[in-house]
Amino acid sequence: MRLLYAAIIFAALLSGCASTGEWTSDTPTKANSRTSKAARVNLKSQSVSKVYAPSDNLWIRIRDGFQMEPMNTPLEIEQIRWLSARPDYVHRSMARSSRYLFYIVQEVNARNMPTEIALLPFVESAFVTNAKSSAKAVGLWQFMPATGKDFRLTQNVFRDERRDVLQSTDAALDYLQRLNNQFGSWELALAAYNWGAGNILKAQKRNLAAGLPTNYESLTLPKETRNYVPKLMAYRQIVLDPQAYGIVLPELENHPYFVALDVGADIDVALVIQLAEIPSDEFHSLNPSFNKPVILSNANQQILLPFGHAEIFQENLKNYGKPLSSWTAVQISKTESVDQAAKTLGVEVDMLREVNGIPRGMRIRAGSTVLIPKTNKRPGDVSSAMAENASLSLEKPPPPTPKCPKPVKGAKGAKVAKCAPEKSQTKGNSSANNAASQHKSASTGLAKSAKNSSSAAPTAKSSGTGGSKNQ
Repeated sequence: MRLLYAAIIFAALLSGCASTGEWTSDTPTKANSRTSKAARVNLKSQSVSKVYAPSDNLWIRIRDGFQMEPMNTPLEIEQIRWLSARPDYVHRSMARSSRYLFYIVQEVNARNMPTEIALLPFVESAFVTNAKSSAKAVGLWQFMPATGKDFRLTQNVFRDERRDVLQSTDAALDYLQRLNNQFGSWELALAAYNWGAGNILKAQKRNLAAGLPTNYESLTLPKETRNYVPKLMAYRQIVLDPQAYGIVLPELENHPYFVALDVGADIDVALVIQLAEIPSDEFHSLNPSFNKPVILSNANQQILLPFGHAEIFQENLKNYGKPLSSWTAVQISKTESVDQAAKTLGVEVDMLREVNGIPRGMRIRAGSTVLIPKTNKRPGDVSSAMAENASLSLEKPPPPTPKCPKPVKGAKGAKVAKCAPEKSQTKGNSSANNAASQHKSASTGLAKSAKNSSSAAPTAKSSGTGGSKNQ
């Protein structure tokens, strides 16, 4: 068995957001993992059970780190009232946050940022890791595809790091720090995170031209951006004094919820879930970036597991003697249909379409990477180049060539008739008149043929009847 060499990283130590019939997943990837500088503990020589963390209340730590001033505006009061009127909604999102808040707070503290920033995913996604907006922003921090690319978040066949808890958090905090340095205020930085830095600069220039202040409260902003900071400040107020608003915060201990394991060999997602002895939905809540049923060792990927289950995974992995991965990847050499590709690769058509997310009626373009089952002929792990740069490009097949109508027996000129495009057959009154004239001539010819030929009587009788009715 190929061993899965893993290293445990504490969350405490790990250092927004085909109308043409074509689609591509290809986005350039970053060179190195963002967490490559983190301190590591070798699983082969150390045990998870030997590592502990303090268990103080995390909410107290968050409150102690608040730095932003309350706005006390009608908009903030309105947002507080909206949340306090929906305690079930608030409690659900607070409960979801319990998996991620410790890690985010650690990162925010390490950068000396106000801990209000750790509450921003409540506003962006309600802490739903696979949240996707109508504008195609995804993840806890709601990164758009282009912004994710700017911050080196890989988006390819195998993973979308805009949904990765570690990578997206790191990128979002980088982005917010850059915006704060640019605008000199967290309120403006947050508005720029929502609306874009260019739009905030334009709004400030308009105010300067009109002799108006350029702070957040003075700018003319879209409704969503105008409410953005008040929403965050409403969550701040609820965390600060939940009882005043009838909200009960879930208990959050001040220690890591998860640990991160480096992947040393390709391993199936289903096998990780089995060996870690956790529910499938728990795994996917912590690891929403994986697009395929296999996790690749050559992609700088990490597996997040609940703190108490990492040791279980470690022990079960040692005793597992079977292959870790049942999938590999290949590159399509020529543009072809899914049926043709499946035949070439020797795999099931439905499996190829389902595991690679290929809609019916689409062809696979040359150079695309597809996932297929491992065989004796393809036993190895997915290569580093393919793991980092794999893309899947699809296209609609060209429209079929129009079929010519069969010539009618007995019609004059049937042997020399040509198949004309639909446009020429329906374009203009003269074309319609010609078609009617030809149809009448053909019908007349059929009638005469039926009258003059007794040997063709059975056929002519039928054709003649049709002809007389058409006349």
